[in-house]
Amino acid sequence: MSSFNNLQIPSATTMISTAASAAAVAMVVRSFVREYVPPELQHQIFLKLRKFTSSLSSQLTLVIDEFDGLTYNHIFKAAKIYLRPTNVPSDTKRFKVVLPKKDENFSITLDRNQEIVDSFNGVKLKWRFFSNQIKSKYISSPGSRGPYNWSVKSELRFFELSFHKKHRDMVIESYLPYILEKSKKIKEELKTLKLFSLKNRMLRMRGGMNMWEDVIFDHPMSFETLAMDLDIKKKVMEDLERFVERKDYYRKVGRAWKRGYLFFGPPGTGKSSLIAAMANYLKFDVYDLELASIRSNSELRKLLISTANRSILVVEDVDCSIELQNRLRKAKPNNKSLHQSTKRKYEVTLSGLLNFIDGLWSSCGDERIIILTTNHKDRLDPALIRPGRMDVHIHLSHCTPCGFKILASNYLGITEHQLFSEIEQLIETTKVTPAEIGEELLKIEEPEASLRGLIEFLQMKKGKNL
Repeated sequence: MSSFNNLQIPSATTMISTAASAAAVAMVVRSFVREYVPPELQHQIFLKLRKFTSSLSSQLTLVIDEFDGLTYNHIFKAAKIYLRPTNVPSDTKRFKVVLPKKDENFSITLDRNQEIVDSFNGVKLKWRFFSNQIKSKYISSPGSRGPYNWSVKSELRFFELSFHKKHRDMVIESYLPYILEKSKKIKEELKTLKLFSLKNRMLRMRGGMNMWEDVIFDHPMSFETLAMDLDIKKKVMEDLERFVERKDYYRKVGRAWKRGYLFFGPPGTGKSSLIAAMANYLKFDVYDLELASIRSNSELRKLLISTANRSILVVEDVDCSIELQNRLRKAKPNNKSLHQSTKRKYEVTLSGLLNFIDGLWSSCGDERIIILTTNHKDRLDPALIRPGRMDVHIHLSHCTPCGFKILASNYLGITEHQLFSEIEQLIETTKVTPAEIGEELLKIEEPEASLRGLIEFLQMKKGKNL
C-alpha cells in the first residue's frame, strides 16, 4: 500500500510536454526521411511514424488510397474534386493547376504534402495529400469501362483525413457521403461536354484501346435559341426534367434508367439542333453511333458497355444505316446475282439493335438517352419504335411563324419588324425548313435588307411549289 502511495503520477503539464516533444521528434524524423531515405521506403516509414504519433493523440486518421489493389477508389476521386480552393476555406498557399487535353476548364487540386482544413457541422477536419514515387506498374485507368484500359503509375497517392476520435461516426455516416454528393455537383458544374465518335475499325480491333475518340462539344444551341414550336419545346424540356429526377422510380418499377426519343421529319427541320439543345440542357456527353461501320451484334454490345452514364447516344438516319425497314412491308423482288454482288458486309441485325435498346444489355448503365432520327418514320419496323424503346416521338416539320421569330432574334437581333406579318403569311403557305430560313438570314446582317431578301426567297419558293 505504501509503495502505491509513493508512486508519482506525472502532472498534466509533464504529459503535454512529453507529447509535444514526441511530436517534435516525429517532425524531425519525417524531415530526415524525406531528405535521405529512398522514395520507395518512405511510405512504410511514414506509416510507422503515423501510428506512433496517433497513439499519443486523441486524433483519428482515415487513409484514403487512390487504389484498392487494382480497383480505383471513388472516394479518393471525390475528395480530389471536393478539395478545391474555391470550395473549402483554407490557408493553403500551394495548389496544382492543370488544363487537361481536350478540355476547357482548369483542374485545381492540392499539391503533394499540402494540408487543408475543412469545417462540417461545426467540426474541424484536417486533410493532407501525399504522393510518393514508386516503381512503375500497370493499373486499370480510372473511369475505364473495358477490361483492357490500363495506364502506367509511378507514384502512390493518398489522402489523410484527421479529426477528433469522438466524431468518428459523424464523419463516416454524414461527412463522407456529403463529399460524394458535393463532388458530383462540382464535377457537373465544371464538366466540358464531349462529342464521341467511333474510331476506325483497325484501331477498334486492337486490344486495350478505347473504341471512341472525342472532341469538345461546343455547339451553342439551346432551347432558348432553338427554332421550334413552343408547345413541343416545352414538352421535351418537361420530359427531360422528369426523367433525370426519377432514378428511384425507374428502379422501383423494374426498368432501366433510360429514355428513348424518335425524331422524324424532312431534312433541315432541326433534328440535330434539338439533340444539341438537349445535351447542353442536361450537360450530357453525346455519342454519335454509325451503325453502318459496325460488323456484328457483339461489337454493338461492346460499344454500349463502353459508353458513360449521363450521356446521349444518337443513331442518325437509322433507316439508311442498315436494313431495318418494316418487316411487314412486302419485299421487293431482287435479281439473285445482283443481290449477292451487292450484299452488305455488315451483320448488325434488327434483333441486335432491339436488344441494344431494350434488352438485357440496355441496363448496363444509368441515366442514358437514346435518340433515333429518320426522315421517313414509315420505313421503320414498328417493333423498333414502340413505347418502351422509343418513348417519345417528336415530329419536326417545316418552319412555323413562331420558329421564324426565334430565327430572326438569333440572326438579326430583332423581335419585331413591319415586314414580319408578310413573312409569316408566306411561311404559313410555303413549305420551308428552319435551315433554309436561317441560310437566307445569314446572308445580310442589316435587318431590313435581310428580311426583304427572305421575302423574295419565299415568294420564289412558293411559285415553284404551285
